[in-house]
Amino acid sequence: MLNNVRYYLGFDFGASSGRAILGMLGTDPADGKKKLELEEVYRFPNEAVRVGGVLKWEMKRLFGEMKTAIGMVAQRGVRIESIGIDTWGVDFGIVCGDEVVFEPVSYRDERTDGMMEEAFRIMPKAEIFAHTGLAFLQFNTLYQLLAMKKNPETAHLIDAKNTLLFMPDLFAWYLTGREGTEYTIASTSQMIDPSVRTWSKEILSAFGLPEGLFAPIQQPGEIRGMLKKEICPALDYDIPVVAVASHDTASAVAAVPARKGESFAYLSSGTWSLLGVETETPVCTESVMDANFSNEGGLNGTTRLLKNIMGLWIIQECRKQFNEERAKAGLEKLSFADIVDEVRRVKEPVDAVINVDDDAFFAPDGMADRVADYVKTHDGVELGGDRVGKIADIVYRGLAVKYRWGVETLEAITGGKIDTLYIVGGGGKNELLNAYTANALQRAVRIGASEGTVIGNLLVQAMGMGAVKDLWELREVVANSFDNRAYDFDPAAAEKWAKAYKKLLKLMGE
Repeated sequence: MLNNVRYYLGFDFGASSGRAILGMLGTDPADGKKKLELEEVYRFPNEAVRVGGVLKWEMKRLFGEMKTAIGMVAQRGVRIESIGIDTWGVDFGIVCGDEVVFEPVSYRDERTDGMMEEAFRIMPKAEIFAHTGLAFLQFNTLYQLLAMKKNPETAHLIDAKNTLLFMPDLFAWYLTGREGTEYTIASTSQMIDPSVRTWSKEILSAFGLPEGLFAPIQQPGEIRGMLKKEICPALDYDIPVVAVASHDTASAVAAVPARKGESFAYLSSGTWSLLGVETETPVCTESVMDANFSNEGGLNGTTRLLKNIMGLWIIQECRKQFNEERAKAGLEKLSFADIVDEVRRVKEPVDAVINVDDDAFFAPDGMADRVADYVKTHDGVELGGDRVGKIADIVYRGLAVKYRWGVETLEAITGGKIDTLYIVGGGGKNELLNAYTANALQRAVRIGASEGTVIGNLLVQAMGMGAVKDLWELREVVANSFDNRAYDFDPAAAEKWAKAYKKLLKLMGE
C-alpha cells in the first residue's frame, strides 16, 4: 500500500481497443521510493468500420465510452488529479464551433493511394523532408489532407473557419470544449518544422492549407482545459485535462526505464514497431531521408529519431486468418500464446526471411497466404505442413532482423554506439520474439513495462501537475515500479542470424 497517493486517469487508445487506466502515484513505505501502481477501470473495443465505403473511426461511440469510464471512476469515490489521452498518430477530425464536421478516417483507408506521388509534383521529396524531417508514409496527415482536397465532397472542409484536431486533441476537445494540438501528435503529420517545433509555413503554403485550420501547439505537461461539468456531474471539483505526450509512442518512450547517460535505443512493440533513439535536436540529413527515418516530438524538448516498422500487425492478421480457417473446420481459436507454442513445435523451420515492411503486408485480410506467397516467390519454398508455426516463425524472424537493421542504421546515422535495446509495449510479453531479437542484434535486450504507453501518459500528467520533476525522475519512477527483465544473446547463434540478416539486406536491395 502506497502512502500519500495521488490519482490520475489515463485514456489509452490502440488500433483494436481503448482503455481507461487509473494510476496511483505515491511513496512505498518499505523503501521510501516514489512508485506508480495501475488499475484498469474499463476496456472497450476500437476498430475502424466501413461507412459508405470509407474506413472510419466510431467517434460518437468512443466519446460515449470515455464518459462511461469517467462515471465509473466517480463511483469509486477517489479524487483524480487530472486526465490524459494518448492515441496513434496521423488521423484527425475537423470541428467547427461545437460541431464535428469531419469524422476521422483510418490511416489504413485507401484514399491516400498515390497521394505521395501527387505531393512530390507539388514539392520535391527532398524539400518536403528538409522542412519536416519526417519519414514518407502514404498515410501521413499531409497526404490525407491532399486526398480531401482532391475529393469534391470534402474539399470545402479545408477552410480557416474550421479546426483540424488529431485524435487525442479531438477527445480532449470533447472533454473540455477547448481547441489545441499537442506537439508530439502534430509531429507525425509531416507538416511540423522540427527545428522550431511548430507548423511549417512552407509546407502549408505549398499545399494550399490555411494556417487558420490548425490549432495552437501545446507541449506535453500543459493543461488543455478543465473537464466540462456535464460530462460527469458527480465529479463536483475542477479536473484538468493535461496534454500528455499524446502520440502513444512518445508516451511509451517517455516510460523507458533507462538511466541518464546510458547509450540505448528503444523499441515500442505493438501493432507497429517504433525503433529509435532520443536526440537533443532533429537530425534531418540525407542519410536519414534515404533510410526513411522520422524526427518526431519527444518529452522535455527531445526528438525521437525513429523508424516505423510494420510490427505485430502481421501476426495479428495471420492469427485472424488462421482462426477463420479453424472456425470452418470446427476447431478452437488460437491465442497469440498458442501461436508461439506452434512455432516451438516446428521440427524443421523454413530457412526464409521476409522484409516485414514490404507493401505486401500493409493491407488487412489474407495475411498468412501473403506471407506464404512471399516466401515462395523469394525463396522458392512451399511451406507444406505445420503452416501456423512455420509462418509465425518466419514473421518473428523477419521482425528480429529488421530490428537489427534499424539499430545498425541508427548507429551509422548518429555515429554513436548503442549498447542496449529497451523494448516497451505489449510486444515485450513475447519471450520468443525477445530472444530472437537479442540473438539477431547480438547485444543486450531489456524489457520495460508492457503498459509503457499508459505509464508514460499517467506520469506526464503527474509531471504537469508538479508531482514529478522531469523526464529522468519519471523514468526513475518507472524503474522503481515495474520489473525490468533482461535477455542475453547467444554468441553461438551469431552466424545463423548473420545469414538471415544478409537475406534481409538482399530483399531490401542493400
